[in-house]
Amino acid sequence: MMNFDFNSLVPLMPEIVLLTGLSIVLVIDLFLSQDKRIITYSLAQLSLLATIAAVVMVGGSHTDLVFDANYIRDPMSDVLKIATLVISIAMLVYAKEFLQRHEMFKGDFIILTLFAVFGMLVMISAGSFLSLYLGLELLALSMYALVAFDHEKSNGAEAAMKYFVLGALASGLLLYGISMIYGATGALDFASVSQAVASAEQNNLILVFGLVFLIIGIAFKFGAVPFHMWVPDVYQGAPTAVTLFIGSVPKIAAFALTMRILVDGLSALHADWQGMLVILAVLSMAVGNIIAIAQTNLRRMLAYSTISHVGFIFLGILAGTSEGYAASMFYAIVYSVMAMGGFGMIVLMSRKGFEADNIEDLKGLNQRNPWYAGMMMLIMFSMAGVPPTVGFFAKLFVLDAVISVDLVWLALVAVAFSIIGAFYYLRVVKTIYFDQPEDETPLVASTDTQIIFSLNGLTMLALGLFPASLMTVCSVAIG
Repeated sequence: MMNFDFNSLVPLMPEIVLLTGLSIVLVIDLFLSQDKRIITYSLAQLSLLATIAAVVMVGGSHTDLVFDANYIRDPMSDVLKIATLVISIAMLVYAKEFLQRHEMFKGDFIILTLFAVFGMLVMISAGSFLSLYLGLELLALSMYALVAFDHEKSNGAEAAMKYFVLGALASGLLLYGISMIYGATGALDFASVSQAVASAEQNNLILVFGLVFLIIGIAFKFGAVPFHMWVPDVYQGAPTAVTLFIGSVPKIAAFALTMRILVDGLSALHADWQGMLVILAVLSMAVGNIIAIAQTNLRRMLAYSTISHVGFIFLGILAGTSEGYAASMFYAIVYSVMAMGGFGMIVLMSRKGFEADNIEDLKGLNQRNPWYAGMMMLIMFSMAGVPPTVGFFAKLFVLDAVISVDLVWLALVAVAFSIIGAFYYLRVVKTIYFDQPEDETPLVASTDTQIIFSLNGLTMLALGLFPASLMTVCSVAIG
């Protein structure tokens, strides 16, 4: 008879707290009328705050492996979880504003969001392919439902169907890759897989084929070229509150997915997956930046922008050094904050019956609200990589990691496409400051939304002035 050790539950405290809060929210929401839905929202925010406290309590410099190495708690997971939870709290503030304006403020949205966050926490602490896949599917299933949340929007249902079909295909390929790795190594937990791969014969075709399928799954979850087909349609078709969520926090979980699979499990195959990531990175930066220039829809522009930024995240990982991993982690967190701010501006400018998702809707924003214009300028400058915003240092750290492994040509390619990308970000700034407003409607938002948006923009400047603060945290987390 196996004796269960309750101490093994301590590292899982963040997931336990969030799941408990989620269950309470789910039950209480059943008995609330529509005019009291703010209670559901408040309980969800309290659950996320309590989860942050749990992460801090159980965190530390040591590493915990529990449940037969299916769950891992280490400094990297602590930092990524806190980033995920903090951004999710801010995202819910934006979402509340949007959903209330469009009379869609329902408990379903909040509960699905909490399930998605729970799935991301599981992914971040996955110690094996099994737990990783469970977290990934929990996130994906929640996302499919959220994309189709607005039942009155026909292109929302179309976007959800595209996302579902392509997502199911990518999940199947990922699962096929996992089965091939399991067949070659006889293990599912990353520590055992790493040992088996390191001791395997060179040029093991089964391992390499399995790796190819895993890379395809990773590329889809990131939205990297050529597996990016769903990104523009989903970003444009989903409600803005959902697009804001999809475009920000899951990138942190996708980074964790990549690190767990490629670094923790398949580091011995670095020479193989480095070449694959080089191709994905170059294609993503090229396609993302070039096609974004032609976009007039702000959401589609930000979608292609996401694709180009994914290429930069891959650059740090493919370097294969601790400095590269830390730079990539820094970039993933910073990009999530930048993306949230970009879509947050759309939320602030939208109202019932009007979606401010075209670039021309930003005309004369400086005359309508100089503060909002200033915050949006900081966000756009950061995305373009203009100093002294944090986006400049995010790119700099990644390029430094690439150059340190003698891939100078790749760094030059990245700089070239980054310069091309600066055009469409600066075009948004030009529209805000130098065009005359076509809509004089005053911009009204709740106090909490104004505070979050202001913090969002000022964070771009603060982290740019003191980039070492976050970079040190990322470096320590990677170890």
